[in-house]
Amino acid sequence: MNDITMMLCADDLILSALKEDITSEDITTNSVMPSFKLGEVDLICKQDGIIAGLPVFERVFTLLDKNTECVFFVKDGDEVKNGQKIGVVKGDIRVLLSGERTALNYLQRMSGIATYTKSVASLLEGTNTKLLDTRKTTPNMRIFEKYAVKVGGGNNHRYNLSDGILLKDNHIGAAGSVAAAVKMAKEYAPFVRKIEIEVENLDMLKEALDAGADIVMLDNMSPEDMKKAVEMAKGKAETECSGNVTKENIARLTDIGVDYISSGALTHSAPIMDLSLKNLHAV
Repeated sequence: MNDITMMLCADDLILSALKEDITSEDITTNSVMPSFKLGEVDLICKQDGIIAGLPVFERVFTLLDKNTECVFFVKDGDEVKNGQKIGVVKGDIRVLLSGERTALNYLQRMSGIATYTKSVASLLEGTNTKLLDTRKTTPNMRIFEKYAVKVGGGNNHRYNLSDGILLKDNHIGAAGSVAAAVKMAKEYAPFVRKIEIEVENLDMLKEALDAGADIVMLDNMSPEDMKKAVEMAKGKAETECSGNVTKENIARLTDIGVDYISSGALTHSAPIMDLSLKNLHAV
């Protein structure tokens, strides 16, 4: 997920967010600013973190008025500090006022995810384990949230249900067994697709390996069993650890040797980063 891919898909989602906030008019702005007046406003960071989402922030304003200009003093992925002026937005004051909340909502949410992801990814430095996100994203925000994970130094798992095969407990239940689920997936999916399956114990793992799974997700297993699982899977399948992984508990997993650790917390539990538009004035 890169910024070009994100922006190609973003306009409809941003317009939907703007329509949510402005159903007919911005009655407050129109009451104090009935006609065009050129102005500018400062983008201020109010806490330390990693900035992410500047192209989305800018697009909110240019969709309202293509003549709006954003000048940024940082780029996505940069560290920013409390009190730092990181940009200026210039244009029709009515647009600056009407787009403010939507633009900041995107930037605060995405920067919060990038900041949290960076803090978790740093705990895996020096290992060969990659940090992955999940599909536990906010509806209609997935493309932005997964982009923010990348900015923060994480990696994207599959984007959606069309993007990859991941057989979880209910798929196994529907198929009847681990072996049956893997066999059916292999028969249905194109040969270029890898088959990943969730296992909850070593017996399920053995069944998955014997069936020819390409990736095994070790779900909520103890660290001791995961170490055994990594040895069992060596040379046969890649390994992914999953199950309530957060910044607070990931340290217990760093020496297990799994190929991937996935964490839904990267997107569903990251706090926003506090940012503000201040000092609006006519020019």
